[in-house]
Amino acid sequence: MISSDLRRAVRHAVAAAGFPPGTEPGLRPTGRPGQYSASVALSLGEHPRETGRRLAAALAGAPWIEKAEVTGPGYLTVTVTAAAMEAVADRITQAGPGCAVSDALAGVTVPAPPPGDPLAAGPWEEARAALAARLTARLAAAAGATVAGATRPRSGQPGQEPGAEPRRRGDAGPSASGRSPGIAVAVAYAGRDAVTFALARAIPGRPLRVEPEIIARHVPGNPAYAVRYAHARAASGVRWALASRGDDPAPGLPADPGELALLDALSWLPERVAVAARRGRPDEFARYLEELAGVTVDVLSSVRHPGNAAAPGSDRLALARAAQAGLAAGLGLLEVSAPERL
Repeated sequence: MISSDLRRAVRHAVAAAGFPPGTEPGLRPTGRPGQYSASVALSLGEHPRETGRRLAAALAGAPWIEKAEVTGPGYLTVTVTAAAMEAVADRITQAGPGCAVSDALAGVTVPAPPPGDPLAAGPWEEARAALAARLTARLAAAAGATVAGATRPRSGQPGQEPGAEPRRRGDAGPSASGRSPGIAVAVAYAGRDAVTFALARAIPGRPLRVEPEIIARHVPGNPAYAVRYAHARAASGVRWALASRGDDPAPGLPADPGELALLDALSWLPERVAVAARRGRPDEFARYLEELAGVTVDVLSSVRHPGNAAAPGSDRLALARAAQAGLAAGLGLLEVSAPERL
């Protein structure tokens, strides 16, 4: 993905300029699709603007970079080509569950989380902390880190204890023994996916309140439902397009601002995984998925897209496929299922 490509390119430029090769690029969005900012020059000596100019010159030769320049006190601002942005959809789809994987944390070792089911940890806050430790390790592994005493998980595959059977919606597990009544009741009422997502997005240090009747609602305002619905909406778009046109769709129109926003959000997927893992904040990754879900539903519900009865002849199958793959990979890392129908 572009954020991973840019991370590697910046690190290479930093090393080529004689600076420590492991320096963190400090990537961040600028608010403009296809444009990326890096704060790396601000940490490399007393003359960040001059350093930024050297790095920008090194990056400018890449065929997928349209422009690299220095902005503000020394931020390295990179704009990629239209072709690079258009390629995001196909790259996400081709990578499948691997679209969230990167080498951003290569060489880093993180501790393995405590064994056992996080939802059996006891009171809500203990369950949240146990789940956060587990998800942080999964995110770190996907970003290239080594988890001490554990194997690297595959993104897009919800984790299970060895030998465990997949749990169905409303199944509270093999036993409520060792689990607080509140969590057991919530899982039985709202489903494990809803409870897991609600705990995953909970901000540490803030009062935690999980209400089963709220997280079970099938409404856009419920994050535990909205992200899974967005995946199902993307899957529906893919089915509709294939049924209508087969697997050889007509060329699509140039991307509009909404479509560019979706491509931009998808391009950040592996970087958002790495940042959340580095900070030990899986809740930040969950909220990124909420943003991605919102953009996905908005774009795929427009008249230009598959699944909308008013859609014109041009096809946006690639975007629907990419959104489906990206959301599935992200949900899998949070140990939440990605249904194709809801």
